[in-house]
Amino acid sequence: MDLKRVVKSRGGRIALVAIPVGIAAAVVMGGVAQGAVPVSFSISGTSFTMGGTQLQGTGFSQYGGVAKLQDGKEVPVAIANITNATIANLCQSVITDTPLGKVGLVITAGGGSTPVKAQNLQIGMTDLKGDAIFHNVRIGSDAATVGTAAKGSPGDFAQDSDGITLNNFSQIAYSTTAGTLALTGMHMRVVTNGDYSCN
Repeated sequence: MDLKRVVKSRGGRIALVAIPVGIAAAVVMGGVAQGAVPVSFSISGTSFTMGGTQLQGTGFSQYGGVAKLQDGKEVPVAIANITNATIANLCQSVITDTPLGKVGLVITAGGGSTPVKAQNLQIGMTDLKGDAIFHNVRIGSDAATVGTAAKGSPGDFAQDSDGITLNNFSQIAYSTTAGTLALTGMHMRVVTNGDYSCN
């Protein structure tokens, strides 16, 4: 498999880490060194939204970085990692301009009593809203020493915690994958008019 470097830490120059950020959804873990995360795809450059009523996670870290696009351009992002997470009432959407106008792809899952379950999450995001509770949080950690498998570059500002609870959240991101992602009750639909987003 040809692995391309998509999300990486960037020498402490990204100001987004000033905001506590922790979210579910992600990039495959493994072989992470100096904040560079090898993944099996190149980012398209199209952002998407994701939200849910509650995320509960164990093993959290966050630091600044960049998402690298196929054309070589870089987008500043906040990189968040969660080792294990459950997400209630997940909704993810992306909007694309086509010759037929705007077309949205909306995916929902994890409703009722069975939430979405995910392992080894990482996400490169540019915006996050919600009510967050961090458990045993450490703010100002060195990104290379955070308590998750994925780590940033030495000297970069970071925060980590033993766990995180995020209620009524929504985010804008550029990449999302997971080592394991179980979408219970998944529903995917194409929307050609109306409300495309999860906000």
